[in-house]
Amino acid sequence: MNITIVFFLGLVIALVGVIPPGLLNMTAAKISLKEGHVRGIMFSLGVCFVVFLQTYIAAMFARYLSNHQDVVDILQRVAFVIFVLISVYFLLIAKAGKKQDVEQHSRSKQSRFFQGIFLSAINVFPIPYQAYMTITIASFGWLEFERISIVSYVSGAATGTFVMLYIYIFFFDKIKTKSFTSQKNMNYIIGTITGIIACVTLVNILKEL
Repeated sequence: MNITIVFFLGLVIALVGVIPPGLLNMTAAKISLKEGHVRGIMFSLGVCFVVFLQTYIAAMFARYLSNHQDVVDILQRVAFVIFVLISVYFLLIAKAGKKQDVEQHSRSKQSRFFQGIFLSAINVFPIPYQAYMTITIASFGWLEFERISIVSYVSGAATGTFVMLYIYIFFFDKIKTKSFTSQKNMNYIIGTITGIIACVTLVNILKEL
């Protein structure tokens, strides 16, 4: 497949994964609000550096699993159940909680970059998420486990992460008082995203039966 398409697949998948407000995007937004956009961007660059490495590791893991279809079949079924449970939780069970502010201290641009590296490194969720999504798009024939395709996909994932952090940085101050950012609405967004992923997983499972 064309490496440009692979790049944008990686971009969209990573972007979707960073939409829900979490430690990384909310920290980037708050750094930007308190210390300026430049420091927020430096923090985001540190995050994306680690995301690049994490996605590459995930792609290597996915390439290994692609040669062990029996393991992939089991993981797909487990992932389907997990995504369904997550969707049910966020759509029907989760309640809006109190917002917690992340305490910020004045730091240099360099330290914000390394803070981004540190916080992204302790957030290991992108590895299983990207490994699963990589296997999924490969099963549809949209990705080949060749070096140039993997690098293109990984670059797209890092870019997609930066794009979403950039959106949080520059637009959070304008939308923070809107209903879009309420915890209840964000629960619905997360539940919908995981529900869509669960549906894609189910289609993939049925296709292989």
